[in-house]
Amino acid sequence: MIGRRTFVCAGGAAALAAPFAAIAQRVGNLPRVAVLAAGRNPREPAFLQGMRELGYVDGKTMVVDRRSAEGDLARLPALAAEMVKNRPDVIVAIVSAAAVAAKDATSTIPIVLAGVADPVAAGLVRNLSRPGGNVTGLSTQSASAIGKLLELVRQLEPQATRVGALWDPVNAVSQQLRLGETLVVAARLQLLVRILEVATSDDLERAFIALGSQRVSAVLLPGDTFFLANTQRIVDLGLAHRLPVLSTNRGLTEAGTFASYGADVTVLARRSATYVQKILKGSKPGDLPIELPTKFELVLNMRTAKTIGIDVPAAIVARADDVIR
Repeated sequence: MIGRRTFVCAGGAAALAAPFAAIAQRVGNLPRVAVLAAGRNPREPAFLQGMRELGYVDGKTMVVDRRSAEGDLARLPALAAEMVKNRPDVIVAIVSAAAVAAKDATSTIPIVLAGVADPVAAGLVRNLSRPGGNVTGLSTQSASAIGKLLELVRQLEPQATRVGALWDPVNAVSQQLRLGETLVVAARLQLLVRILEVATSDDLERAFIALGSQRVSAVLLPGDTFFLANTQRIVDLGLAHRLPVLSTNRGLTEAGTFASYGADVTVLARRSATYVQKILKGSKPGDLPIELPTKFELVLNMRTAKTIGIDVPAAIVARADDVIR
């Protein structure tokens, strides 16, 4: 892989009686950090790496209470309720659905977002600059990246008339935002969007068969838990049907899909450790502004482009942040 790495910098149900500062300053105990994940996700190890860089090591200088829904998002509310009973100092939510579950479970324990699509639209915070309440952290703003992916499709194929978009209805919190943006930008670009719901590996196969028969110019999908869990299946189907797959997660492109555009979620997750540190030292989450990515990165997989027969203009390759050859 060659290219420039993009980094993100700063921008802009149980109730517990102990105030934030008092919780953070417990004497004689290691701080307890709860991590709530929807399933396999590169953000979780990135967050833990960020904590280690700040001197927090599980079992030595902190205690990590990890819970994962293992891809079944319906389990998140119960897992969040279990976490709250253990009275952690802070809860780290790896994805939007986990953040909503945590917020529903407690209004007092601090919650740090390790990169969610839109915290305001999801009802997690009042505004980005002064969140209020018990939630803060980082946002991927991935809904806004969808429009750029559609523009990329138009640049690659000026005569394109339709694209496909895959949607996991289980994770409706963040995906509805992306679908709304997809439809708005597609209308401006005069592209028809064929939206297909997928919830299983078999659904994926049926979706690619349907989209291939309809001769869509590309397939768009988010980089959420279901799609990350089925990365290799998606790569194989895209190659088999000679369909360029575009997403908001670079990990999918590194694995073999055609392109991605979005913030580097692992960088966001690693930076979320700084929020945990501030809270453990007494800061109130409601006073900590939500951080936004200042730049999105375009990643192209030229090996995949060659395999499925896409001639990528030199101008697009030149402006890519990373090119996989």
